[in-house]
Amino acid sequence: MKNPTALFAALAAISMALAAPAPARANPYSELVRVELLPGWRRVDGEHIAALHLTLAEGWKTYWRAPGDAGIPPLFDWSQSRNLRAAMPVWPTPVVFSQNGMRSIGYKHDLVLPLRVTPDRAGREIRLDARLQIGICNDICVPVDLTVTGALPDGGRPDPRIVSALADIPVPAAEAGVRVTGCTLSPTPDGLRLTARVAMPQAGRAEALVIETADPEVWVAEPRLSRESGTLVAETELMHIDGGAFALDRSGLRLTVLGRGQAVDIRGCPAP
Repeated sequence: MKNPTALFAALAAISMALAAPAPARANPYSELVRVELLPGWRRVDGEHIAALHLTLAEGWKTYWRAPGDAGIPPLFDWSQSRNLRAAMPVWPTPVVFSQNGMRSIGYKHDLVLPLRVTPDRAGREIRLDARLQIGICNDICVPVDLTVTGALPDGGRPDPRIVSALADIPVPAAEAGVRVTGCTLSPTPDGLRLTARVAMPQAGRAEALVIETADPEVWVAEPRLSRESGTLVAETELMHIDGGAFALDRSGLRLTVLGRGQAVDIRGCPAP
């Protein structure tokens, strides 16, 4: 690979993502990051909308669900919660920043992370007990264990902070008028080369693209981007962390285009 340092950092991050979150312990970096539960409101369909509000010390940042080669992927453990069937984070649009010459993706200052919460028993209070392991970074990068607990009552009112965060998520491809015109795959000595062609206008001067797979054991390199008229072309390499052959589920590919003009969420990458 062209950048073995980036590869080793990425594989280490994937290994951390596959491990269970460490047991909660006292947070030695409590002065650098704080977490608060925003209890939110219950929707008429029974789903509860809540959020985690992370506040970072000046100059510190934390990471998106796909943190980049130099980032630490976030982990969530909801197992101590009561009356909880599922809790799904809804990620607002992140920013791209450089860290030790490698690309990282995340948030500065603070993050309101909405949660779509499904109760086991409708019409009753949910007791949320969340254990988080996140990475925070300034001149150094460290993993931090956080715990947040609280009640999500069957009721409540929409919280403007959560509503604003939900409005800031990447726009679905169909809504943005964006489509993938084709993804080609070819073998490499280490895995696969993927070339994706996305028909969309320029998303701003600082255009970036993130490619994720449904398999957390498949590492994806930072793509090389080019433009052909109204088409964004992204070329990347994929490798299994065990180094062996693997099958790629095209329907499980997720492409996120990030730019100052817009952010677009693309699900699936069909053949030309």
